[in-house]
Amino acid sequence: MSPRRNRPRSGAAKSAVGSGSEEGPGTRYGIERTEEWRGEEWAVRQIGGATGKRYRCPGCDQEIPPGVPHVVAWPRLGGVDDRRHWHKSCWNARDRRGARVQRSRNAPRY
Repeated sequence: MSPRRNRPRSGAAKSAVGSGSEEGPGTRYGIERTEEWRGEEWAVRQIGGATGKRYRCPGCDQEIPPGVPHVVAWPRLGGVDDRRHWHKSCWNARDRRGARVQRSRNAPRY
């Protein structure tokens, strides 16, 4: 007896199972929620590791490499240019951090 096959045999079955059109809005980029910070409402969204870009976290001033899950936050009344990509831990610790990020002498200035 041969082992069971786990993959679909035809291309038609594959496209019917995982087509992207069945997903609702917000499932690709995470569910958006509203948080209050510094007297302002912020839209916060969890992003999976599907991004191919590098971002700089405003909380720690370190790079977020491609493929790392992180948080995107922007003021609710702001536009697209106001979005910032944060490490999840940096976003959670934003109230405990100082107002100015301290850099070492060798840190790049972007």
